This record gives sequence, C-alpha cells and structure tokens, in this order.
Amino acid sequence: MFKEGDSVVVKPGIVDPDFDTEIGGWQGRILEEPGSDNLVLIGWDSITLKNMPGSVIEQSEEQGLDWTKMYLEVQEVALTSLRDTKEDVIQAISELARKHAWSYLGEQGKRIGKVLDGVDEDSEMAALDAWEEHLSKSLVFPFEARIAEYQERGPLQAGDRVKVTGIGLVDDLYGVIVDLRHGRRKYAFPLCDLEVIDENSPNYQIVRDYAVWFANR
Repeated sequence: MFKEGDSVVVKPGIVDPDFDTEIGGWQGRILEEPGSDNLVLIGWDSITLKNMPGSVIEQSEEQGLDWTKMYLEVQEVALTSLRDTKEDVIQAISELARKHAWSYLGEQGKRIGKVLDGVDEDSEMAALDAWEEHLSKSLVFPFEARIAEYQERGPLQAGDRVKVTGIGLVDDLYGVIVDLRHGRRKYAFPLCDLEVIDENSPNYQIVRDYAVWFANR
C-alpha cells in the first residue's frame, strides 16, 4: 500500500479525467494515502510540471482547477524512484504560476501574458514600460473614447466623450498617461480609466486588455 511521500509513476494509457490528456509516465509524490474510495492524491514532481502541456495549465486556470496535483485510482499508478527534491517542485510551481498568471482570463489572459512575456512583474515599472511599448505599436491615433470610471476630482467625469491623440508618459501610480482633448481643452489622463467607443475597432480590445491588467496587477 502506498504511503505519504512515496514516489509514483502513472501507468501507460491512463488519461486525465478532466481534459482527456494522456498522462502515462507522469511522476509525483503521494500527498495523501489512499482512503476508502481507493483514490490517492499525487503532487507532480518538477520534471512532470516542466513538461506539462501549457494548454493543460491554461485550461486548469480557466476552470479553477489545481494543475499541481491530481487524484487517481490506486491501480493507475506504480512505485518508482525519486528524481527531484521538494525544493525543485516549489521552484517549478513558482515559475509556471508566474508564466501563467493571467491564464484564468482565457483568451484575454493569453494576450496579456504575451505583452508581459519575459518581464519581471515584481517590477511594476518594467511591466508598465512593456505596456507602453505594446500600446505605442498597436494603437491607432486619434480615437474616440469615454471616461469609464468615476473621477473624484477634476473637470473630466464618467461618461464624458474625449479624443485620445497619443501616449504622453508612464507614471508609477496612474500607469500609462495619454494625451486627449475634451472640447477645446487638452488633458493628460490615465488610459486605464478610458473605454474606446467603437467596439469594432482593434483599439477597443487593446485598451480593454490594458485596463483589465492594470486593475488586477
């Protein structure tokens, strides 16, 4: 009988019950000994985690499933030799969690992740710089927008229509600041508080992606 800490390998032909993915050969450690239901909880080792298809992690994040472990029936696994340390597992999970941090948002999360690929998100300014570069290359100016968020102060209020003319600067508190016009006046305003009026414009999705990232960073 398996005991906690044992290293096991999934037998050939076994399929992930959630995504119908072939998982024969995946290895991990027993986290919970089998109970009366004949199920055993396996925490995947670092090698399995690093070789896990990205689509499995993305789908798991979207559906709120834990991709670091899985319940399988006792007869679906066999004892094997350890091939890493618990510290290796912790490091692998940390790296993959960072890589797939936005996968829970589905297609939008993939787009956000692409913008931030290779960026140290512990450095908010580095992430903002990446967004500034992406927005500068992707947005077409000028475009019509509306103030989408309540403003505590200032002449611009939620619902006002404005014309965005370009990117001004990046601020560590308010994020990407754009130049815009409201009537005959010019303003500098946080892009995160704007929504593109034309929902069929490519600008709409680009600005929306940025606003979602900024709100959840």
